[in-house]
Amino acid sequence: MEKENNRKTVRNKYRSEYTGDHVFDYKDPASLGRFIADAGKITPARISKLSLSQQKKVTAAIKKARTLGLLPNGTDAYDTSSRPELVSPVPFEY
Repeated sequence: MEKENNRKTVRNKYRSEYTGDHVFDYKDPASLGRFIADAGKITPARISKLSLSQQKKVTAAIKKARTLGLLPNGTDAYDTSSRPELVSPVPFEY
């Protein structure tokens, strides 16, 4: 007889889609928008499933993007900016 596997399924603590050396670019507000809640707050690491170093990189990139005006600073009640639009990487031509 074979033994049954009675282990519970364990969820991974970190996201597998971001490697440890992934660079979060402040010039890409669409990808950083994933880590901002509806109220304008930065999503905590326990919810975003990022490691501590990744969370620090995301936070720094979001703050830099907010300073440059690429991301909104607060809620819609206080800020007129909405979610960032996806911008085509192709340069504008006449």
